Amino acid sequence: MTQQAAPHFPTLPQLFLKFLRFGLLAFGGPVAQIAMIREALVEDEGWISSARFNRLLAVMQVLPGPEAHELCVHMGMIARGRIGGLLAGLGFMLPGFALMLAAAWAYDEWLASGTAMASAFFGVQLVVLAIILRAIERIGRHVLEDRMLWLLAGLAFGATLAGVPFWIPLIASGLAYIVSDRPWMLALIGAAALLLTLLVPYMHAIGLSAALTPSRATTAALFVAGLKGGLLTFGGAYTAIPYVRADTVERGWLSDGMFLDGVAVAGVLPAPLVIFATFAGYMAGGWSGAVAITAGIFLPAFAFSLIFFERLEAAVENPALHRMLTGIAAAVVGVIAATLVQLGTSTAARASNVGVAVTIFAAAAALIWNARGSARTPAIIAAGAAAGWLFAP
Repeated sequence: MTQQAAPHFPTLPQLFLKFLRFGLLAFGGPVAQIAMIREALVEDEGWISSARFNRLLAVMQVLPGPEAHELCVHMGMIARGRIGGLLAGLGFMLPGFALMLAAAWAYDEWLASGTAMASAFFGVQLVVLAIILRAIERIGRHVLEDRMLWLLAGLAFGATLAGVPFWIPLIASGLAYIVSDRPWMLALIGAAALLLTLLVPYMHAIGLSAALTPSRATTAALFVAGLKGGLLTFGGAYTAIPYVRADTVERGWLSDGMFLDGVAVAGVLPAPLVIFATFAGYMAGGWSGAVAITAGIFLPAFAFSLIFFERLEAAVENPALHRMLTGIAAAVVGVIAATLVQLGTSTAARASNVGVAVTIFAAAAALIWNARGSARTPAIIAAGAAAGWLFAP
């Protein structure tokens, strides 16, 4: 048998330029991005075997953060160590980051205050709500595999609508699914979650909650908002939406309409969808806010590979970790669903014609469910803008 020749890895500058090119071509979401990386680095250049790539991809899908970006960091480390991982990750994210900064600046300077464009953007926001609904269905289909997971998602949904801090249902759901066959431990976890929920008003009373949630959009606060989103992005970038929204919109730093516009812009750029956080950071805190929230949301994607490179594959083989992450993912489905209800309610309150708005939303949902092709999202967003401009919902 002839041995396969060892791959020829690029130099550090070549590595950065290679992943910068990937970033410039990163249209179509994570599936298309991962397929592009596989074709170039596995099939054409043979950096690693197809079997190892599949194992690596499974690890990235378990971890929080945008899996395509984490995959780039990991492949860069395989080629040139930790410096290579850093350069590969930066190369992949920089095009989308630069384009989103430019888009946020243009939106803020010319579009946000223009009444002529308000109806068009409102149509886009209705399309984004339909896109989030489709994302919930897709994530839920893969995560909610038994009645216990459906129950955890339902409880997280109700808790979020009731104003319970996100971390209580997430932690409780992860622990509950580990011990789902031990009723007395389930009861103990439920009681602890209820007690923590009841203590939240007292945290407000003594000022602890206010200390943890600053009222101004400082650079540090936006970095923490991004970091929270990056650490809690399980099962796809849409899972970051509730946490970034909670730390920006719910603090009054930007409106729900602006937030949805940012998600729409992210959907048509060559970048991981979490780049919508850059838009939110810019609208809340200007240039420094955009940089801070972006650094926070991408930091975990760099850190997991750069720090735990040698241990990742072994760590995710732990059955208890799998069950905990599955329980958390189920709760996240409920949290996103509750966020969709909150966003939908806010959007409906701003509609001048609810019937037209519902019609545009329903048409967008039907197209998203049935359309195919990598250009479908930009095309449907454009159609939503046209419908909004024509019919002024």
